Amino acid sequence: MLGHMTYILAQLNIARMLEPLDSPVMADFVNALERINALAEASEGFIWRLIGEGDDATSLRPFDDDRVIVNMSSWQSIADLKNYVYKTAHAEFLKRRLEWFERVRDAMVVLWWIPQGHTPTVAEAKERLEHLRLHGPTEYAFTLPKTFEAPEVQSTP
Repeated sequence: MLGHMTYILAQLNIARMLEPLDSPVMADFVNALERINALAEASEGFIWRLIGEGDDATSLRPFDDDRVIVNMSSWQSIADLKNYVYKTAHAEFLKRRLEWFERVRDAMVVLWWIPQGHTPTVAEAKERLEHLRLHGPTEYAFTLPKTFEAPEVQSTP
């Protein structure tokens, strides 16, 4: 009998802050974190998010730049992630991102498919982001504007 492996969506987004987190420039962003993270967790299709010290990932600095913060999560589908990003209160903060973060040319968001039950690592996410930056959107690493369907993998017992 053949079984079907189910995939879920992983995402990493990074941003380079204009000022340190404790600066007045970043206050609105920092003050909204708990509410926006709770909104994500309550959203349809949400599975997991990266958490460092406290209840968010702002304490984590996996890149060689102290101003770069990360957010990682996993979702049931692209549609669920898009709904959260663009059709909830999160969208208002997305519109304000240049108040807090530098405009950059490099890709800062990457998506990829993972087997259900797998928790993506920061190292895995960094590698996917680098692949996206080098090769553009592919089935291996892609973006919300240019997505790819989950792999269809048949496994034998």
